[in-house]
Amino acid sequence: MNSQMPVPVAFLFFVAIAIAECWTAAPIAQESTVGPGSPAPATAPTKAAVDQLIPWLLDEDRQLREIPFAEVILDTTGKHVLAVDVKNETDQRVIKQMSAACDETMRRMNAADGPIHRVGRINEVSTYFEDTLRELLNSTPGLSCDFPHTAQDRVMRSGYPDLRIVDVASKRVFYLDAKLYAARSRDSSFRTFYFEPKIATNKVRDDAVHFIVGFEHEPRGKNGRWKFTRWDLVDLARFKVKLKAEFQGSNHDMYRPEAIVASGRGD
Repeated sequence: MNSQMPVPVAFLFFVAIAIAECWTAAPIAQESTVGPGSPAPATAPTKAAVDQLIPWLLDEDRQLREIPFAEVILDTTGKHVLAVDVKNETDQRVIKQMSAACDETMRRMNAADGPIHRVGRINEVSTYFEDTLRELLNSTPGLSCDFPHTAQDRVMRSGYPDLRIVDVASKRVFYLDAKLYAARSRDSSFRTFYFEPKIATNKVRDDAVHFIVGFEHEPRGKNGRWKFTRWDLVDLARFKVKLKAEFQGSNHDMYRPEAIVASGRGD
């Protein structure tokens, strides 16, 4: 494949499906006892596919970077990521309403009696932001805000996005995902966003504007308090992501009785 040509997002997810099929649809080939001239084992094409697939995945710089998030959403959910229209009255109003909710959320979180100051890990603080934003936006005149439902009509707090906001008059939908990040880490290359494409747990079910709201915080003070210093509302219409190739296994997969060759116990 020409390294200068962009790879369609649909093809990238075909690759992911191919990985799953290679490892789950066919058994691992056993040592063959067929003689010369006999037909090749049925698993040979699968092995050949894996042998071609893995080197392609290893060429991460060439194929798996700078993927438009809007294409990822369209190819995995069938829904469009709508760009913010700064000249549109509805978008202008909703952005102002979201901004007011973000200001109030940060004020509440910084309050001396705020519940987050009893939380030791910043990762566990994000739930408070989601709940507060939901409460404020749902009480804003003209807006409806709730946790998005999956395709099975279930509420799932984990995964993208956190909130689904509807402008009641226009029916325009806005997805909002809250992120917390440490001061002076805005240019960090560490992963801070992920989207896992799954049919059963898909929460993107509308053509919508997609927002990230990032809240910046200082290191936790000696008095045990968290301090948030700014927020940014980001339009994801032109956001680009990369695909990380990863083969996974669980404890159930690893600790099979037939694979254990030695064990021990403490006194």
